[in-house]
Amino acid sequence: MTATPKESPERPARAAPATLAQAARERRDVVSGEVRDEASLIRFVVAPDGLVVPDLGRKLPGRGVWVAADRASVETAARKGAFARSARTKARAPEDLADQVEALLKKRVIDGLGLARRAGELISGFEKVAASLASGGAAWLIEASDGAEDGRRKVLAALRRSPRPVGVVGVFTSAELGLALGLENVIHTAFLAGRAADRWATDVRRLAGFRPLLPESWREEP
Repeated sequence: MTATPKESPERPARAAPATLAQAARERRDVVSGEVRDEASLIRFVVAPDGLVVPDLGRKLPGRGVWVAADRASVETAARKGAFARSARTKARAPEDLADQVEALLKKRVIDGLGLARRAGELISGFEKVAASLASGGAAWLIEASDGAEDGRRKVLAALRRSPRPVGVVGVFTSAELGLALGLENVIHTAFLAGRAADRWATDVRRLAGFRPLLPESWREEP
């Protein structure tokens, strides 16, 4: 999965929000100037000491500065002083700000898997995952990045036969998944379709703007 390309200047003007609720969820990206849904943006605030801080939960006090959820946009905002201009105060963006956002998003994504398992919305194990793919019950396939190639090939073949589109995440190792889920030897996991999966997908898509969701080596496999 790759980050969504930015809109071309030649595209038609954006339609006005249909409702006040929709308008409340839209913010202006300080880098491109585009008005976008909050789900595709990262909120930042300037701390009292002037340090720019990511606010992925959108709960920190202060004037929010919104930037498109991709590495290039965050790095551009930091380099060109967009945080200070938007917040109308002195602001100091750390050199590793984009890396901080990536790490925080990765944590939110894997924490979301733990919550989903406790709620019964996540299943693990080849047979269960393959069955959920075949029935169309899975919305996301989460594969351990260090799993065996043979098992991965088989589960990806099952994914291709799924009657519905299924996203794939290969960001976490088996050990990381096991720690989050409270299980051992976690290789194949599926997030079942539903509202929880839809909410979780928001952070996954934002993470895709900072790092590939699949290891490069997978693309080289036969």
